[in-house]
Amino acid sequence: MKFYFEAEKFLTLPKDKNGSLKTRIFNSPKLTSSLKHIYAVVYQTLKYKTYIMEIIKKSKIKTGLQTKRLKITDNLLMLLVHDLLFSSKGRIQLGKHPIKDAFLQHKTRLQAEFTKLKLKHKVKSAEGLPTKGGVDEDETPVRWCRINTIKISPHEFHEKHSVFTNLQPVGSLEELTQTGLVYNDQYIPNLFGIHPREKITSTKAYLDGEVIIQDRASCFPAVILNNDPKDIHHEIIDACAAPGNKTTHSASFIPSDDPNGVVYAFERDQRRLKILSMMCEKATGKSKQNLIQVTHADFTTTKPTDFPDVTGLVVDPSCSGSGIFGRAIEDSQEEHDGSEERIDNERLNKLASFQFTIMKHALSFPKARKVVYSTCSIHPHENERVVVDLLMDAQIKAQGWTLASREIVIPSWERRGWEEEFTAICEGDKNKCTELAGGCVRAVPKEDGGIGFFAACFVKKGNKSKETDEEASEEAAEEWSGFD
Repeated sequence: MKFYFEAEKFLTLPKDKNGSLKTRIFNSPKLTSSLKHIYAVVYQTLKYKTYIMEIIKKSKIKTGLQTKRLKITDNLLMLLVHDLLFSSKGRIQLGKHPIKDAFLQHKTRLQAEFTKLKLKHKVKSAEGLPTKGGVDEDETPVRWCRINTIKISPHEFHEKHSVFTNLQPVGSLEELTQTGLVYNDQYIPNLFGIHPREKITSTKAYLDGEVIIQDRASCFPAVILNNDPKDIHHEIIDACAAPGNKTTHSASFIPSDDPNGVVYAFERDQRRLKILSMMCEKATGKSKQNLIQVTHADFTTTKPTDFPDVTGLVVDPSCSGSGIFGRAIEDSQEEHDGSEERIDNERLNKLASFQFTIMKHALSFPKARKVVYSTCSIHPHENERVVVDLLMDAQIKAQGWTLASREIVIPSWERRGWEEEFTAICEGDKNKCTELAGGCVRAVPKEDGGIGFFAACFVKKGNKSKETDEEASEEAAEEWSGFD
């Protein structure tokens, strides 16, 4: 029951504190239960709060529990009802406790009221119940739409389509409280935010592939790679391309007057490859079908010397997905026997090892001068710590790689990397930690208008000789041949 005692306080927002639910929980000291599990259960309880309170009232369980003279708060009771009726496991946490025993004596009555509730709303499960505002609270608070400049210029788009021109402009995301409004993003060119209930997918602009739905944070990698007018890339690699949003966004930056410009898009999974191919075909059309070369292969099996003219890479490898709405909730349905944090760390470390491996391969391409690493994770294991491990690698250091300065990594975006994670390589120099963290950007789920995200920009510095570059690429090709 200790888990519930720690979780119940988060069902009420303190008057002296601000911030999201996730921020409050993950920054809360002295919690011994899994933070992820606390967040998941509290989040879901709040989501179904109206229904839970209705069941509590109609079952008259509070009256029954009062006879036991047990101290059970309303918040604690809501958590117990949630886990019994609204969770996929349908049971209270393991362990014996007088409160648990007393609560379960009313199990039949509670289940009967839950059945009545489902019949009333004509649904088969809790997932079918309508939630506040008619929008799934696990979904984005903003629907982000990017003009696909591969097919159409922004000026032509606004002349041809009324998707955004018919909407009332607002100056901030906080003002997107209803349909009929549009926000022109200040960080990503040609990106617009609309209310999630806006009917964008039925418009001709969307059906023709001239506007693409893509989360703002997901747009970071292509912009970071290509927003420096002094550093134009004609050949780019998207190492883990599916489903294809980052691929098509990267392709939109290839100079239009270059008939040989190309984005090489790698995907090893056959099912995801089909999705990638479909999205790229829709985004490019027949006139520019050679702009993106989709390849069914594991990126780590490629030989860097086979791509002598690639200068920029985007690497967005498999990760925990902890920045995606609902992922923590899905993960939390596993058994919680006190070893979860250890198991999670093992999983995160394994993911980080793979992420390091694929990034080291990307940094070995002979003419690469900028590589953007990104994840949709909120964990430092997969973000700053992977970056630090790469910066400390002898071979990578010898090749001249470092993090870019903030000036070329969406400089006006305030949320940067976590400075404390760079202390291992800063030798006590706080300014150096700030500088390195400036080469990274973070996005917090929902607070920043979309998914949780991380991106870091690696740039190659120093005047290395052609022979040295060739030797390094040959060594890398030989090293990575073991993945064939």
